[in-house]
Amino acid sequence: MNGTMKKRWISLFVENQVGVLPKISGLFSGKLYNLDSLTVGPTEDPTVSRMTIATSSDDETFEQIKKQLNKMVEVIKVVDFTDCSVCMKELLYVKVKKISRHEKEELFQIAQSFQARIVDYGKDSLLLEFVHSATKNDAIIKLMKEEFQNIEVVRGGSVGIEAINMTQR
Repeated sequence: MNGTMKKRWISLFVENQVGVLPKISGLFSGKLYNLDSLTVGPTEDPTVSRMTIATSSDDETFEQIKKQLNKMVEVIKVVDFTDCSVCMKELLYVKVKKISRHEKEELFQIAQSFQARIVDYGKDSLLLEFVHSATKNDAIIKLMKEEFQNIEVVRGGSVGIEAINMTQR
């Protein structure tokens, strides 16, 4: 078996019921699998929720994860996004505090360059909203840490759907 660790994505269709989320996350913690991110929300059918899970594992462990998820009564369908074409985005908020007028101007330029929305601002602070791939958001956070002293970061997990005829992550 290949023991190389690799970033993996799974999309789960699950029953929209109380207790399903802790059961799924409990499966991961009970087996000592790390969840890099987990996002969940209802689908067009109010009785079904869709989870997007990111994890890092080797091939053998990932196959075990998928098999164990498929055995759960509440899980309707497991879709492995790892090697298929998907549209996947993550929400990122970055609040930059205690900034000068010059730094605020620089942030407006960054917002324009990265197609961010400025969702709130004050005399010496700015709140930016980014919707990009997790990889691009990682780069944005790195840039912000290098450029500004006082930042606060909040990320949502990635959400994804199978692509029609394109590849985007």
